[in-house]
Amino acid sequence: MKYQVEKEWVLTKLDDPNIRIADCRFKLGSPEEGRSLFNLSHIPNAVYFDLEKDLSGPVREHGGRHPLPDPSQFSEVLKKAGISRDTTVIAYDGGEGAFAARFWWLLRYLGHEKVYVLNGGYKEWAESGYPLNNKVQSFGPAEFKIELQPDILASYEEVKEFTDHQDTAVIIDSREAKRYLGLEEPIDKKAGHIPGAINRVWLEAYKNGRFKEAEEQEKRFADIDKNKPVIVYCGSGVTAAPNFLALKEAGFPNVKLYAGSFSDWISYDGNKIETVEK
Repeated sequence: MKYQVEKEWVLTKLDDPNIRIADCRFKLGSPEEGRSLFNLSHIPNAVYFDLEKDLSGPVREHGGRHPLPDPSQFSEVLKKAGISRDTTVIAYDGGEGAFAARFWWLLRYLGHEKVYVLNGGYKEWAESGYPLNNKVQSFGPAEFKIELQPDILASYEEVKEFTDHQDTAVIIDSREAKRYLGLEEPIDKKAGHIPGAINRVWLEAYKNGRFKEAEEQEKRFADIDKNKPVIVYCGSGVTAAPNFLALKEAGFPNVKLYAGSFSDWISYDGNKIETVEK
């Protein structure tokens, strides 16, 4: 199934009342930058969604650096944006892919199937000379019915069980190789990876700022048994989302996101960590 849409198609839908565009631009370490960029210019009729204010919940002892938002609270945000279960939603970010994919996964988790990611993001849209403005639109409230899809979310307990029985599932670490290997860790308090995890860097899902075709995604995961459950994680559950999307594009039927990811894993005392020197 195709979860990405092209800018040419979106261009023809800008005035369609059944289409809602979600601007998910964000910069880790500079949390106000995304909103500032939105205020300067955005795709017409877009609504801004902040990674830390809208697409994440409060940080606590466990749950990672970007825990999932409360579903009922997030659904209220969607309602205010005029998003109902009948609305087709297109998410974009600066072109990185991860923040839009986070939004995409969240809506899928809430049971919304008509959600897609704009291939190439804001960068390709702007470089093509497509329409932009700085008007902040408001939409009438909509009804959004939650139908949670727990089969795409991996709990901490589930991940821990799989680490004790590593032949029953495949766990994918989506971070850069140096972080996976424990050679460096610029964000979290500990370095390394969850025991038994393999490394598939999320950035490899893209080429020249565009999401690779399904056949190329399938090649990235060619050594993985499609009959096994697959769990993806990263540092805080954000950059793992593109790998989740890529695996689904590649035809993997049983894929889950460990939303708390490595930052949640290391919040529990006694959890083992593997490094290059294991």
